[in-house]
Amino acid sequence: MKRSLRTVAESVQGQVVGDGAVEVSGIASIAQATSVDLVFVEDERSLRAALASNAAAVIAGDFARRNTTSKPLVISSHPRLAFARAARLLSPAPGRQPGTHPTAVVNASAQLGKDVVVAERAVIGENAEIGDQTWIGAGAVVGAAVRIGRACEICPHVTIYPGAQLGDRVVVHAGAVLGSDGFGYVRDSATGRHEKFPQVGRLEIADDVEIGANSTIDRGALEVTRIGRGAKIDNLVHIGHNCQIGEDVVIAAQTGLSGSIVIEKNVVLGGQVGIGEHARIEEGVMLGGQGGVLPYKVLRGNGVAFWGTPARPVREYLKQLAALARLAKKNNSP
Repeated sequence: MKRSLRTVAESVQGQVVGDGAVEVSGIASIAQATSVDLVFVEDERSLRAALASNAAAVIAGDFARRNTTSKPLVISSHPRLAFARAARLLSPAPGRQPGTHPTAVVNASAQLGKDVVVAERAVIGENAEIGDQTWIGAGAVVGAAVRIGRACEICPHVTIYPGAQLGDRVVVHAGAVLGSDGFGYVRDSATGRHEKFPQVGRLEIADDVEIGANSTIDRGALEVTRIGRGAKIDNLVHIGHNCQIGEDVVIAAQTGLSGSIVIEKNVVLGGQVGIGEHARIEEGVMLGGQGGVLPYKVLRGNGVAFWGTPARPVREYLKQLAALARLAKKNNSP
């Protein structure tokens, strides 16, 4: 979609230097850019290559103001963020014309808002509510009484169990399962058998959340599993029942959370992290890849990085590794 550079700059809160009437219709890397593409740089070292490229214009930081160039610029205090926002403006999802595909199955009691897209073989259950401009991808299943907000993207083969609630602008990638039963059982000591504990709670997902492919988020057992506004969840993540995930939390791939965990806002969890039940990760904590948190443990310290299993502050963890290495070297010496 063609846009003037001035329009792009306004949408990303940047300032045009040069010809704001230049039109751009796509984004690209510096090496692959064409005469209609927009590129970005974050430092002066990359600026020269961007200015010499075929790109129509460049998003850059304040450092670019000093350069004399005929190529128009968009000056931003955060070029990477501005580029991400420009990408959404210039690259709308193709092939999503409002309407319901003939092969889709939509219950008569379901309520679809304006300009909703329901793709091939999708299923919308009884009393489900779909907000304006939301896209339901091919083969997706939206269960009974599910509520989905405005401008959401439910990608192909997503399954949303009955009663789940999603806010506005939520993105759920292919194969994700939302609202499934948690892993809760009670052992009968007389027989040794495990009987299922009730899993009748809800799942609530707030606005602007993104959930990666093949991730699973369980509903509450008796209460609610909540995912806070702006949380970003990578592929192949599991979040157990009754978990409370705060605002702007980032969770990388293959992380597993047991039940009843609290993750406060602005926490970052690296890949393959494992956290035991009833643990609490307080605001601003960063937990490195493959870190492990024991059940009922609390990690605190805004901006503090933890690592290892059991997780401890990085400096402490590295000191312990160094001490072990010295001890091993001493024991192996002749």
